[in-house]
Amino acid sequence: MNTIVSILSVMTGNFLYALTVKLFLLPAGLVTGGTTGIALTVNYLTDFSISSFVLIFNVLMLALGFFCLGKAFAATTLVSTFLYPLSLELLDRLLGDYILTQDILLCTLFSGLGIGIALGIVIRFGASTGGMDIPPLVLRKTLHIPVSVSMYAFDVCILLSQALFRPAENILYGVVLVLIYTLVLDKMMLMGAARTEVKIISTKSDEIRDAILTQIDRGVTILNAESGYLHNPSPMVLSVISNRELPKVERLIHNIDPESFMIVSRVSEVRGRGFSLKKRYQ
Repeated sequence: MNTIVSILSVMTGNFLYALTVKLFLLPAGLVTGGTTGIALTVNYLTDFSISSFVLIFNVLMLALGFFCLGKAFAATTLVSTFLYPLSLELLDRLLGDYILTQDILLCTLFSGLGIGIALGIVIRFGASTGGMDIPPLVLRKTLHIPVSVSMYAFDVCILLSQALFRPAENILYGVVLVLIYTLVLDKMMLMGAARTEVKIISTKSDEIRDAILTQIDRGVTILNAESGYLHNPSPMVLSVISNRELPKVERLIHNIDPESFMIVSRVSEVRGRGFSLKKRYQ
């Protein structure tokens, strides 16, 4: 079941990527990096189909990844290698010359959102988008060049190649596009069941622990801490609660020990018993 869900999610991510490119990126003449950016340059110079070039290029990169990075890596890129260009071709035939909007600002915003979400879905489920993701990994393995360095270098070259036939305004919007989908992708990587972490230092730590366990029904961990000035032992109560439970916990702790020291912080994702797994009472 997990495998089926992963495959369907990767398929959804690739289809969303193709839909975003068809509806927003291509009509506005925006520039972008990666395989799509190369395809745009080739299409301008030779009138070669964008989806056909992406398919051929992805297959070549898949073969490169197979021989240089192994079977396991090739397996994670197999779906994206074929699905993205095929989805792009299918949408091109279904939608034809249909244009949703000609507003370049709207196209930039929705291109960034769509690409960021699509890439986030694919990467979160352990797959790779293939194409230009592979050369930086090969260079890291063979020449020990950091992936981030080679990836940025490739993207700069791809963007510059499109600057030859795009207006300066489109180039600037393309930079905004890259910034948007990078931010969205980062958010997607951290997306999860956000919770609140509470740390309490108090002379009544036992009472606070019991109150959280019984009245809030949340797990508690006791950490061994020490005061920095007098070096006195000072147990710290650690608990992860839902965001809505925070006011109740604050009132509870204040009623037990008004002088307690409490640290509240936001955590992006929590997994384990009581959150991603059902509670187990003993």
